[in-house]
Order: sequence, then structure tokens, then C-alpha cells
Amino acid sequence: MLPVASDPFDHLLDALRCLPGVGSRSAQRMALHLLERDRDGGRRLARALETAMRDIRRCSRCRNFTAAELCRICADERRNPQTLCIVESPADVLAIEAATGYQGRYFVLLGRLSPLDGIGPADLGLEQLERQLAGGQTLEIVIATNTTVEGEATAHYLREMAARHQVKVSRLAQGVPLGGELEHTDQSTLAHAFSSRQPMA
Repeated sequence: MLPVASDPFDHLLDALRCLPGVGSRSAQRMALHLLERDRDGGRRLARALETAMRDIRRCSRCRNFTAAELCRICADERRNPQTLCIVESPADVLAIEAATGYQGRYFVLLGRLSPLDGIGPADLGLEQLERQLAGGQTLEIVIATNTTVEGEATAHYLREMAARHQVKVSRLAQGVPLGGELEHTDQSTLAHAFSSRQPMA
């Protein structure tokens, strides 16, 4: 295990490298930019990170990120409570909100079924989801898991769960490539896939 950096600059570089896709050179560029050109931006970033790490948690209804009991989507009474879009991550919620006119609500799994990795239904909040479906308010679920092997296995599990509660099931249609992930799909492709979703047999 590497020793903790004692120099503030080295400590900043180490901290920046915790971000995905940020290696040594990228961290160095970011650090030098903040120190040389935008110290006010660096202070603002530090305050925003401190507040976010302290205050942001999971929505009690959909498991998305929020600083309140309910996220802004769940708290919006204009959203249709009868349609529930099930996604793997908060990034997928952002992608669908940006690309489509979807007006229902969401449920965020925070992953996908993967027995080899020890990820089962309890890890994805599926007991909470089943309680929501049993409540009778949800009439349709839109399965928007990624088209990976694990995503398809998760979709199959969700379809069986919905059938137990007589809830209609649809799946995102053509346009999302096999093996692709929603957060990396362009907006027009995602919008087409969402509007062309098909019932699952």
C-alpha cells in the first residue's frame, strides 16, 4: 500500500485520481488549471463536494440521488404514478430525462443481477420494488436495463415479478445496441428506442 501523500499538491493529485478515467496526467492538468487559473473555481468545487458528500442520499421511493426524502421526480405530482421505468443507475435516469418526453416515475436498481459477482435481488432493492407493485398503483413497468447478459437476466426477473402482480411490461426497443449501455447512447437513438418500446411476451 502506497504511503499517503504529505505534500498538498501530491495529495490533490491523489484525490483527483479517484475519478473514473482520470490518470496521472489528467489529474496533473486539472490540478495545475485550478491552482494557476481558477482558485475560486477550486474553492467552489471543494464546497460543492463537501456538501454533496454530506447531504446527498437515496430517494426513499425510487433510490435515485436526492438531498430530500423524495427526489424531485418522485415529489412531482405532475408525473404519472402508473408508469414505472426501471433502470440500472442514476446516470440512466439523466439520459432518459434528457432524451425523451417520459413523464412517469423511476426505480433505480443500482446494479444488475450477477450471481457470479454475488449480486442478488436483495442488493437491487427488488423487495422494495415488489412492495410498490403489490400496492396496485403501478399499471406498467418499462424495463430499461442495459442489453448485456446481466441486464437481460435482470429484465427476465423483472418480467416475472410484474406478472405476479398483473402489471403490464414493456422493454426499450430497437436502437439501443446489444451490449451497449444507456448512459453512452446518443440522445436521438435513446429517444427512438424509448418511444418504440415493445411489450414483453
